[in-house]
Order: sequence, then C-alpha cells, then structure tokens
Amino acid sequence: MPEAELYGPIKLFLEAQGYVVKGEIGACDVMAVRGEEGPVVVELKERLNLALILQAVDRLAFAETVYVAFRVGKGYSASWRTRRKHVTGLLRRLGVGLLTVSASGRVVPVLDPAPYRPRARADRRERLLKEFAERIGDPEAGGSSSRKRLTAYRQDALRCARQLADEGVLKVSVLSKRTGVSRAGQILRDNHYGWFDRVKTGHYELSPKGRRDLLDWSGALEHMGSASDLDGPPRA
Repeated sequence: MPEAELYGPIKLFLEAQGYVVKGEIGACDVMAVRGEEGPVVVELKERLNLALILQAVDRLAFAETVYVAFRVGKGYSASWRTRRKHVTGLLRRLGVGLLTVSASGRVVPVLDPAPYRPRARADRRERLLKEFAERIGDPEAGGSSSRKRLTAYRQDALRCARQLADEGVLKVSVLSKRTGVSRAGQILRDNHYGWFDRVKTGHYELSPKGRRDLLDWSGALEHMGSASDLDGPPRA
C-alpha cells in the first residue's frame, strides 16, 4: 500500500487534536503545527524498517517532536509483531514517537517522544563485570551464535570435571582446593550439565556423561590451561 495512503488517517488523527496539518513540507512527510507550539513531524512508511528510523532521527535536528508511522495488520510489519518490545525500547532511547495505522485507517499512538532517562541497572553491570573478570582467557568470538557458551561457570565446571577424571572420587573441599574453584560444592550439587555423580555425602565422581562431554570440550580445556598461565594462578 503506498505511503501516501497513510497520510489521510494521520492527518485526521492530528487534526482531531487541534493541529493544522500539511504534507511534504521540505523533507518531512507530514508536519503539524498547533498554536505557538513547536512543529510535530511524522515520517511515513508502509513497513517498519531502518530507513524510516534514520529519517526520523534526521528530523530531530529541527523538530523536538518526531514520530514514525507505519501500517500494521496482516501482511505488514512482521518485525513489529515479533520485536515490539525491542522496537519501542529503541525508539524511546532515540526520543522518537510511534504511531501505527491499521488497514481500516485507525491510528494508535503507541509511544510519545520524550527525553530518554535510562534506568540504572547496577546489578546487571556487576554481573557482566563479574563474568568478564572470572572468565579465563577469551574463548568466545564476539558475534558467534554458539548455544554452548564457554562461560566462567562452565569453565569452573570443566576444571572440576577434569580433576575428577584424573583422580576419581574426591571430597568437595579437596576438589575445591586442588582446582582453585571456590564454588565447586555448588557446581557439583546443582549439576547443571549432568557431569557429576554423588558417591556419598560430600564426595563426588565424574559421571559417564561427564566423561563423554570432556572429550567434546578438550580444546577448551587446552585453551584454559594456556590462558591460565597468562592470567595468573587459578581463581580462589
């Protein structure tokens, strides 16, 4: 559906709020003015795409109130249906508003533009820094889509598994001391990967699955060994 067909519903929507509305003013698809207020600019596209967002950001250079508008409904804006939360989060950060137009011409104001004030997430920051500090070396290529990430937790579990493979049944306190993994007890009890079997209270051995998986992670174990030499002594 041509973008021009979005103009009528948007014009009526804004006029109902007291704006005088005109199309194709300079580079703007829609400009609306109400009294002495600053202009409202709306950029139109049949579907949500990067070009629409870039146009809106460009208009922020001369207008404080900028919206994007696109068609919604069957056959339109699949990215909006699947990524609504992410799209609104991005537009909120950019200070851009959002209007959607249905097949029947109904306009819905999804998001009004406003200065972005991010909510501090100190807990998330600390988790990321903790993972960064605890991970041995740099085993993951940025941008990779691997589902089995070699996180610091998995590295610690591998260190425990390798020690059990070498020595057999060990008491948790002994295993923790020999591997330098302070959370060894938690890792063995939680047993997220199915690598450990409890022999008796406080004593564990490597499970058959653990032995098989150690072969799959042999490259990671070698990398951890060389990286540990560079990074310093094992973590306590």
